[in-house]
Amino acid sequence: MDRTRALFLNAVAVFAFGVGCREAAPPAAAPPEVYVTRVIQQDVPVYLELAGQTEGFQDVDIRARVEGFLQTVNFREGSFVKKGTLLYTIDPKPLEAALSGAKADLETARARLEKTTNDVNRYTPLAAQRAVSQQELDDARSAREAAGSQVDAARAAVDEASLNLGYTRVYSPIDGLVGSTLFKAGNLVGRGEATLLTVVSQIDPVIFRVALTEADYLRLVKRQPAQTGKQPRAEGIELTLADGTVHPFTGRVEVVDRQVNPATGTLGIQIVFPNPQFVLRPGQYGRARLLLDVRKNALLVPQRAVQELQNLYSVAVVDETNKVSFRNVTVGARVGDLWVIDNGLHAGEQVVAEGVQAIAEGSTVRTRPMREPTEPQPTATSGPGH
Repeated sequence: MDRTRALFLNAVAVFAFGVGCREAAPPAAAPPEVYVTRVIQQDVPVYLELAGQTEGFQDVDIRARVEGFLQTVNFREGSFVKKGTLLYTIDPKPLEAALSGAKADLETARARLEKTTNDVNRYTPLAAQRAVSQQELDDARSAREAAGSQVDAARAAVDEASLNLGYTRVYSPIDGLVGSTLFKAGNLVGRGEATLLTVVSQIDPVIFRVALTEADYLRLVKRQPAQTGKQPRAEGIELTLADGTVHPFTGRVEVVDRQVNPATGTLGIQIVFPNPQFVLRPGQYGRARLLLDVRKNALLVPQRAVQELQNLYSVAVVDETNKVSFRNVTVGARVGDLWVIDNGLHAGEQVVAEGVQAIAEGSTVRTRPMREPTEPQPTATSGPGH
């Protein structure tokens, strides 16, 4: 009886322990919750952003063309000047003396020409009457020709002296912004060289110079091959300044360089922007945005939905049964906070936008809709591989 009773008690204890274990087992974990959004499809303009620097539409070096001492500096540095504004005067006295000497030489040459001309006129009838020899007449004619050449040389010397005297007053050749003067009154300038005095820049309009990569150039030119070598037609170009603001006037492509720079692999382009308020100055940096292409029926997803690992891009796709599969994709241009997908997705598919870190391949998830991507603004820029 005691043995039977002991076996019965052991059986009861084992049963009770099993029941207790079953009651203590935790419930099955709920599927992770993720936010999903659908792949949208629409036309997207793709823009090319190019960094560059401004320069004057005309940057004119103001140089001393004659030697002399600066007498006056007639402008305020950094101010706007009109065409014909007097900028500098150089001491004219030595050149005035040179002009007077040249004029005196011209009068002497003219007097000599008059004498030789009279000799020829007098000797001509006498030679016909054999009163003077033919040799004397020929000598008189030669002297007259030499005197005529001397007059021409003296007249050229007077013209040169007059020009040099005029160069003692230095004027602005254009309307523009004048820089700092490199020499002050009293300095000797123009000795042995055309000394640079200052620079005047025309800054309305202003040139924005950028460097286009060879690959981007080929993409542009292949769109309109017949336009190669003709007047550029790209317009409506926006310029973003260093403080993030956009220049209120759009620009146009004015000049495309002849050749690609072999050292950098880039092609120089000059974009002209109106600058009536003179906000832009030479030497400023900025970014120009040029329409590169229009992607028809492009597929877009939020950038946060795209995972990158060692230059490989993937997204988590959720099917109709809420199962997850990771799929490699090829990304294109960025459009605001969206990313163009060139390959790997289809319109209308659901992708995980938030919570991708908590899921794995083949797992089941609970989905919550995320705000659908809105119509992107036309600010697409070239992405990886573009």
